[in-house]
Amino acid sequence: MPAPANPYLVLGAAIFLPASGHVMLGVPVRGLQFLFFMVILGWVTTKLAPADAGFIGRHAGGFLIYALSILDAYRIARIRHAIWVHKAHPGSDSVEGDAPSNI
Repeated sequence: MPAPANPYLVLGAAIFLPASGHVMLGVPVRGLQFLFFMVILGWVTTKLAPADAGFIGRHAGGFLIYALSILDAYRIARIRHAIWVHKAHPGSDSVEGDAPSNI
């Protein structure tokens, strides 16, 4: 089984360019869904925000989904990496001399 993408590399890509972390993980449709909702909620908040709100305030919905997409891509990468480590080194989480688990 080949090594999965480094979770920190996925995190950096997701921060730098929205949905690129999901593309690196092989789930581009999920990344496109996040992009779609970023645009839609960013547009909705521009219509609902007060006129004196700043740029981030006017696009708060889009920034919320952007932050969630970063966390989602990193979470998927961490889980895949942990599974890969566990499969590559079975039994490494047990300490020598532990009692058998079937007692």
